[in-house]
Amino acid sequence: MVASRATLPDLDGLDPNELKALIILQHELIESRDGELERLKLLIAKLQRMRFGRSSEKLDRQIEQLELQLEALQQNDAEKVAALPEPLASAEQQARPARRPLPAHLPREVRTYLPKQKACPDCGGELKHLGEDISEMLEIESIRFKVIRQVRPKLACGCCDRIVQAEAPSRPIARGVAGPGLLAHVLASKFADHLPLYRQSEIYARQGVELDRSTLADWVCGTSQLFEPLVEALRRHVMAAQKLHADDTPVPVLAPGNGKTKTGRLWTYVRDDRPAGDQTPPAVWFAYTPDRKGEHPQAHLDKFKGTLQADAYAGFEQIYETGRIQEAACWAHVRRKFYDIQVAHKSLVAAEALERIGALYAVERDINGRSPEERREVRNARSRPLLESLKQWLDETLVKLSKKSDTAMAVRYALGRWEALLRYCDDGHLEIDNNAAERALRAVALGRKNYLFAGSDRGGESAAAIYSLIGTAKLNGIDPESYLRNVLSRIAEHPINRIQELLPWNLARDVAADSPHAA
Repeated sequence: MVASRATLPDLDGLDPNELKALIILQHELIESRDGELERLKLLIAKLQRMRFGRSSEKLDRQIEQLELQLEALQQNDAEKVAALPEPLASAEQQARPARRPLPAHLPREVRTYLPKQKACPDCGGELKHLGEDISEMLEIESIRFKVIRQVRPKLACGCCDRIVQAEAPSRPIARGVAGPGLLAHVLASKFADHLPLYRQSEIYARQGVELDRSTLADWVCGTSQLFEPLVEALRRHVMAAQKLHADDTPVPVLAPGNGKTKTGRLWTYVRDDRPAGDQTPPAVWFAYTPDRKGEHPQAHLDKFKGTLQADAYAGFEQIYETGRIQEAACWAHVRRKFYDIQVAHKSLVAAEALERIGALYAVERDINGRSPEERREVRNARSRPLLESLKQWLDETLVKLSKKSDTAMAVRYALGRWEALLRYCDDGHLEIDNNAAERALRAVALGRKNYLFAGSDRGGESAAAIYSLIGTAKLNGIDPESYLRNVLSRIAEHPINRIQELLPWNLARDVAADSPHAA
């Protein structure tokens, strides 16, 4: 606090040196107070933006949290059962409540599977109808449920009593009643449309179909395991790039035993060179980890060689030190720091910084989609002079600012990463920012607001797998639900050594033809 008038010494009795010392002390106190005020204004502005749109119905929110916690526990149970050896898993599943018969009011579509044999495979005799096995599978078309009745006639030989019958068609989840379309709808609703399983259960119940949340959780777990080889093929495609965008976000995870949550992380790695005129299919790979230790991205990027566009996360520093991976910093992070200051208290310095950075982005809009060579040439001709001028202005501005102010911190952040911020000018393959990774994480951020947490670390891994496929489908302009339906109808019988055939861009034509919106 600045000293009050009552505590001031007799100024007339002070010598020049003492008076000078007093003035310096007062100046430092005022500067410290102004810096604290600036920080408080910035913090309040951030909190107000965070508060915007939140619900005030506390009771509804508490009920919702309990519903979500129950869903997470049920999914966690499903994951534990899936990890058991087959005999134990079967016994555990049998201990659950008996499966309800599929609703009789749903329309039935009968599909008959005749055996390939036209005559008895043993003696060549004529085959006669002996009976048939009938099973049912629940399917969905858009939002209309139907039951597919699978009929497999049994044919018997009139000469030797040999019985032949078509093999039962495979299902995405063994012995499951859900068809590929229904499974795709559940996954897309949760991970693309951010609709928790308990809400989906309520929606289906309004249509007369009772699907417990535990059942839906089993399906999420089962499909994520089915996708593992496909996600691994996607990871290999992403890591084969020469340039990657990387970022991470916190994910609350239900801690076992106490009902509380811990904080895991979802990491995203994006391969997208379309702004540099490259036709290689874009893709995104997500990975879940139980914490944010630097060892995780180091493991993810163990085989990657090239340039990493990312934020200033300290865990990346050890990766850059090897020389195998170069750092390209993000101008959007620099701009955001000045933007927050400008919103908080209309800073003239922040306003000028935003204007200068905006001029750099104007150049990028003009060269989007051009070849790397053209981009590098234009950047060196137009952006580099702007960057040199910006660097000089930042240096000159910094000495005029309070060292503890947020504006000074924003300036030091830019100057401290200057070499990495300039790297995009030297390489036309690079982007000015890391927005590709941030866009990939938006789906996670939106989902987090709705279903709050994953049920376990295994649930986080399941989410990462499904986010990878849905995010990549979106990057390639493919409807995620149609893509997942197409994959789930094939993957159970698809050769593992040709799994890359099921990546989104390789199925784009088939997905478009199967889409309900196709002409």
